Amino acid sequence: MCGIVGIVGQSSVNQTIYDALTVLQHRGQDAAGIVTEDNGGFRLRKANGLVKDVIEAKHMQRLQGNAGIGHVRYPTAGSSSASEAQPFYVNSPFGIAFAHNGNLINTIELRETLERKRRHINTTSDSEILLNLLADELQHISGLSLTPDEVFGAVKQVHKQVSGAYAAVAMIIGQGLVAFRDPFGIRPLVLGKNETETGTEYMVASESVALDAVGFELIRDVAPGEAVYIDLEGNLHTRQCAHNAKHAPCIFEYVYFARPDSTIDKASVYASRINMGTKLGEKIKSEWYEHDIDVVIPIPETSCDIALEISSSLGLPYRQGFVKNRYIGRTFIMPGQIERKKSVRRKLNAIHQEFKGKNVLLVDDSIVRGTTSEQIIEMAREAGAKKVYFASAAPEIRFPNVYGIDMPTSEELIAYGRETDEIAKIIGANGIIFQDLPDLVAAVKLENPDIEQFETSVFDGKYITQDVDQTYLDHLTQLRNDDVKADRNKDVGTNLELHNVCHP
Repeated sequence: MCGIVGIVGQSSVNQTIYDALTVLQHRGQDAAGIVTEDNGGFRLRKANGLVKDVIEAKHMQRLQGNAGIGHVRYPTAGSSSASEAQPFYVNSPFGIAFAHNGNLINTIELRETLERKRRHINTTSDSEILLNLLADELQHISGLSLTPDEVFGAVKQVHKQVSGAYAAVAMIIGQGLVAFRDPFGIRPLVLGKNETETGTEYMVASESVALDAVGFELIRDVAPGEAVYIDLEGNLHTRQCAHNAKHAPCIFEYVYFARPDSTIDKASVYASRINMGTKLGEKIKSEWYEHDIDVVIPIPETSCDIALEISSSLGLPYRQGFVKNRYIGRTFIMPGQIERKKSVRRKLNAIHQEFKGKNVLLVDDSIVRGTTSEQIIEMAREAGAKKVYFASAAPEIRFPNVYGIDMPTSEELIAYGRETDEIAKIIGANGIIFQDLPDLVAAVKLENPDIEQFETSVFDGKYITQDVDQTYLDHLTQLRNDDVKADRNKDVGTNLELHNVCHP
């Protein structure tokens, strides 16, 4: 999962992009980058690290220009090397900088196609492949300037070749900014504007919260398959570029990834989570009607609103039993299992008074590998809890995600091939309860009934693009295994050093 931003403004956009990326930091903490267009050239800074550490004052002085794009990265199939930080860049045609959120399914075939066309791919990132596909389509245009029809024609051809999830933004030197979303709208992308004395500024971003943070007004979500082109004069052009586009956004955005103050596809993330709590509270009352729970405690922070609603439904006290160290990153999106294990106790500390002698219900947004849940339950018992029950606002995650979330293999998922009692035993809970998938879907649809279908493959194994087979899943396992990632990142050490020289 990553976060993207693109702006065509009336004045320098470097600070606006920086501020927008900081509120999208939850979508990726591995690397960050900004590109601006200035006098017919690109100004680029990217490296591993958080936005505040990568982009310093000296870089902001260089990042001049009234248009630009930004990216925060969370690696899935690719390497964690600084050489794969985004935005990426190609010098022909025009000069194109590119940032992408998602994951492509047919990467191998696309790479072979590009190699036959003598387009060099320098990294293992599918984002660079997507950039080169767009560049290759624009290469066929003979004029010195692009028309909206030509831009949309290129995006249309990209859609025809690519399978998977992608929300992308590109800056084209001397032309403008183009952004587009995959034909299923799996990954989110919003469009906003800001009226100034000198004209209208336009912005695209992964979440509406990025618009809010910099004073832009949300216009709407970019539709599945749609492309947005903003020329450097500030004119907005939009067009549907995919045949038979169908809306099926990733439901895990609402469960975990998106900020609660965002609205995605006209559905409030905060309200959706409140609804999840209501649905799960009703299930607990129905199935655990003889429970001996004394208190409801969330595992901060995503589940706090959900747990509050559960406590209200059950008529039980709600307590903040854990204090979170806000300077530690999100454990789920850390690159390796060892780092995830190390970080849990550095990230959370129990308030013993809230656990001692009590039967507690811990509430989390989901259970993926189970490592974090097991350690948190241990912490609750060490703090004096008599019994520890566990509630998940999401159903059992039994299948790998192929659309940009790092859930690599079924074998790594604690719910794969196991019943509820087995899962409870492994993580050390006295009992465990999961949200039902129909209730999760209903919780989000309450906020936007027009969403007819969601991408729910991690729960039911039904991949919306209908081209995911075991061969592909085996390939993804090889790419995403933690040991393989570690070896790959060692191998790119020399590239990392070169990258730091090229982008000081």
